[in-house]
Formats: sequence, structure tokens, C-alpha cells
Amino acid sequence: MTRPGTAARDAGLQPERTRLAWRRTTLACSVTAVLALRQALHGSGSPVEVTGAAVIALVWTAFLWVAHRRIRQLAAARPAGLAPGAAVGAAACAVALAVFATAVIV
Repeated sequence: MTRPGTAARDAGLQPERTRLAWRRTTLACSVTAVLALRQALHGSGSPVEVTGAAVIALVWTAFLWVAHRRIRQLAAARPAGLAPGAAVGAAACAVALAVFATAVIV
């Protein structure tokens, strides 16, 4: 007889839904980064604008790396949980892109 907390967990379609959510988030992040880059480079091409565009591209690349790694992990039969460092990294990238987008608009 097994205790209630020790039974094997049937993940069902939850990993697939999570993988699709990561893909949607990556797409939204990509669109935001492209629009921010376009806005940053649309100006005079000053060093500040070019530096801002480079930082936006770097943050976007970091988010893509975290998301791609997580999507690959979710393809396993029994995916592991998201590591705390990866969660903090993804959240930091999302917040940084939001701040840059706000700075570009203002």
C-alpha cells in the first residue's frame, strides 16, 4: 500500500501545454525585441542607440537560450522541474526587455 504523496504522477498533457506556453512566450518576446530594436535603430544612429540595441539583442538571446533549453527538457518522458536559476534568468530577461521597451517608447 502506498501513501498518498508517493504515487507515480501521471503528467498527461501538462508538459505539452507548458512547452507550448514557452513557445508563445518566446514568440512574444521576439516580437517585442524586434520592435524595440527597430525603434532604437530608427533614430540618428548615435552611440547610445546602438548600445541600447546591442543590449536588447543580448537580453533577447539570453531569453531564447533559457527558453530553448526548457523546451528541450520538456520533451522528455518525465521532465524535471525548472531550476531556480533558469526561472530567475527568464524573469530577469522579461523584466529587462519590458524596461528597455518602455525606455525606447519614452
